Amino acid sequence: MRRAIALSVMGAIVVGAAALAAEGVNPPEGFVALFDGKTLDGWIVPKGDNGHWKVVDGVIDYDGKSEAKGDKNLWTEKEFGDFVLRVDWRFPAKPVKRQRPIILPSGETSSETVEVLDAGDSGIYLRGTPKAQVNIWCWPVGSGEIWGYRTDKNQPPEVRRACTPLKRADNPPGQWNTFEITMRGDRITVVLNGVKVIDNAQLPGVPARGRIALQHHGDPIQFRNIFIKEL
Repeated sequence: MRRAIALSVMGAIVVGAAALAAEGVNPPEGFVALFDGKTLDGWIVPKGDNGHWKVVDGVIDYDGKSEAKGDKNLWTEKEFGDFVLRVDWRFPAKPVKRQRPIILPSGETSSETVEVLDAGDSGIYLRGTPKAQVNIWCWPVGSGEIWGYRTDKNQPPEVRRACTPLKRADNPPGQWNTFEITMRGDRITVVLNGVKVIDNAQLPGVPARGRIALQHHGDPIQFRNIFIKEL
């Protein structure tokens, strides 16, 4: 009986360890965790947020309703230069049908719209600046674009074009998605769900170092498995 109990306990420990690994508690080789799965340690919670950025079941869960008076984004305490960032994200809200503009390969916004299932909008700020935002949304072009550069008409055409996703690689709303974002100097590559959507785009004038932020855009959004490897 004792041996059976011991085996049962050992089995539970193994299963528990496997579950923790599956939840992303253990970073991939060469990476460190920016989110420990339990707390917001290492992140700057907006002053006056009042609990809207929180951790639920191993996930950073944001309801989009921060009560902070100023910046409502969730920033890392640490600054980063060159890195590879891996992060899972999803929209938990029920999607609704909306008309959204088509973004042309040039980066220009077409007057034509199409109907999509829209569950929200968010993004990831890099190097301490909202201009270097890797966008998360439900528009037809898909997530991964560099919003501040794609929409900046003062940028050369080749910059705006390169900051526009090559293809849509998003999973349906409610499902998890995975970004792998590589920053080297003023160049960025974004892989979404294993598909390269931004390929070595240039971000002229981007700071050499800065914090990373999970964006407030007024919509519910969840993040997990946030790992970084500094280069």
